[in-house]
This record gives sequence, structure tokens and C-alpha cells, in this order.
Amino acid sequence: MTKYARDEFDQVPENSSRQGVHRDAQATSRPALWPVLTVGAVALVLGLVAFLILPRLGFVAPSAAPSVSTSAPRQSSAPPSAAPSASSIAPAASPAPSATPSETPSATPTAAPVDKSTPVAVYNGAGTAGLASKVAGLVQGGGWTLGTVGNWGGLPQKSSVIFYNAPAQKANAEALGTLLGIQQVVEAPDVQQPLVVVAGPGYQ
Repeated sequence: MTKYARDEFDQVPENSSRQGVHRDAQATSRPALWPVLTVGAVALVLGLVAFLILPRLGFVAPSAAPSVSTSAPRQSSAPPSAAPSASSIAPAASPAPSATPSETPSATPTAAPVDKSTPVAVYNGAGTAGLASKVAGLVQGGGWTLGTVGNWGGLPQKSSVIFYNAPAQKANAEALGTLLGIQQVVEAPDVQQPLVVVAGPGYQ
């Protein structure tokens, strides 16, 4: 019994249904663990497959960055020069010639020796009587060996000329020209004799 007086709330009908704010106590539901376990098992199986089986089948995951086996070329610590050096561009200067050569050439070339023993043929190419004999006397007077003396039977000559048949006879021909006053000296390999004097028109 209570010491408080009864009131209207104490009168509760026996057959009426419960009314008020009371709720039935329900058991607290727990989250199911099997989906989490299933996902974990699947992830574990996939990891094992990727780690053990795929490399044997030839599937290799590409690396993030390919490794470079070759080392970078070694750079010189000294900075490159802005312009190439003058010694790398300009060719080496040749040594200056000496002021005095070791051998000083002679002022006048040595004249080739004159061989007066070479026979000299004298021909009259002007048609003047006795001209060949006159020239032959001058040749003999100069110390030369006289050869054939006669009239010229070759091509007509406009002036007096001395023919020589080899380069070795050039000095002899020039010496004869100086002796006889004949300036025209011609090399003629087809001439049979070494030296041939043709006294042409106007010879004095």
C-alpha cells in the first residue's frame, strides 16, 4: 500500500488493452558479417592468382617507370667556351723562308758548250752565184767543221735560216747564227744533217 491517496490514474480497467507510451522491448539487430567475409575471401583469392599464376602465363604488370640500364654520358665540369680557340681554326703557319738561301744561283746561267767539230752544211737559197762558197768560208774561218756545200733544194726561204735536227744542237746553231749574222734558228727533226745553214735572199 502507498501512503498517497488514490486518484483517477489508479483505476485501470482489467479487460482493456494497454495504452500509453510503453513499447515492447525488441532485441537489438546485429549487422550480418558474412558479406564482409565473402568480399575478403574473394580479394585474397584474386591476390594469390595474380601473384602466383599470372606470371607463369606470361602476364607481367608493366612497371611504373622503365629502368635505364645505360648510364648518362659524363659531362665535363668545365663549361664549353663561347667561341672555338684560334689555334683550332687557323692552320699552322708555315715557317718563314730564310733570308739567305743555302745555295745562291748564279746571276747568269751557264751556257751550253759549243761543239765546233759538228759538221755544218751550207746551202745557197737566194740564187746568187757564189753565195754558198762565201758563207762556207766564214764557217771555216770560225773554226767549224765544214760539211756539204751547194744549192738549197728544199722549200724556198724568204730569209736566211739555220736548221738543227736535235735539241742538243741548239747551242751550236745559236753560235753559228751569231757568227754569220743569222737570227732565225729553227729545230727541224727531219733534216738529215745536224746543222744546216741556208743563205736566203738579202744575205750580205
